[in-house]
Amino acid sequence: MNEISPNQTTRMSSEIDRLDLNRFDVFQRLLKDRIVFLGTAVDDEVANFIIAQMLFLEAQDQEKPIWLYINSPGGSVTSGMAIYDTMQFVEPEVGTICMGLGASMGQFLLCAGAKGKRFALPHARILMHQPLGGVRGDATDIAIQAEQMAFTKQILQQRIAEHTGQSIETIETDSDRDRWFTAEEASDYGIIDKVIVRRGEMH
Repeated sequence: MNEISPNQTTRMSSEIDRLDLNRFDVFQRLLKDRIVFLGTAVDDEVANFIIAQMLFLEAQDQEKPIWLYINSPGGSVTSGMAIYDTMQFVEPEVGTICMGLGASMGQFLLCAGAKGKRFALPHARILMHQPLGGVRGDATDIAIQAEQMAFTKQILQQRIAEHTGQSIETIETDSDRDRWFTAEEASDYGIIDKVIVRRGEMH
């Protein structure tokens, strides 16, 4: 195997730094257009970053909407609920746009956008299901965790029902197992308001 010279290592490191800087510049540029991008699974670090951006944009302008672009497989319920609560908390309306995948918590945040400002691109796929969680410990711990899971499931179903216009009973039945939607099906269901192809259709 050929060894990598110190000069090659330096060039590789510089290239990585340049790519990271470019990626940072892209997100900074999006922020200027009031776009927040969720492109990963949702965890505490991601949620904190998104929340900070929303609060920053609110401080800049309380009238112009914020746009949350979603391509996410879901993730932590508590982290996602922190984003959700912030979406309701800030003064500007928060519109949502799904491209690629809006699954689980991604679906929840998608439908929680401001009414009339929830969109998906034509080939987006959207997944709704009940929250997942491992239960472990002794009998008492298991009972406590099961109670908390049931509470979380109920809250999520209530909020999805509010945002989609579906009944809680319908949401409970449809989310009991994985329920996949095309963009058009998500529109019919009330998860989004409109399927769009071009930016000019966002109205």
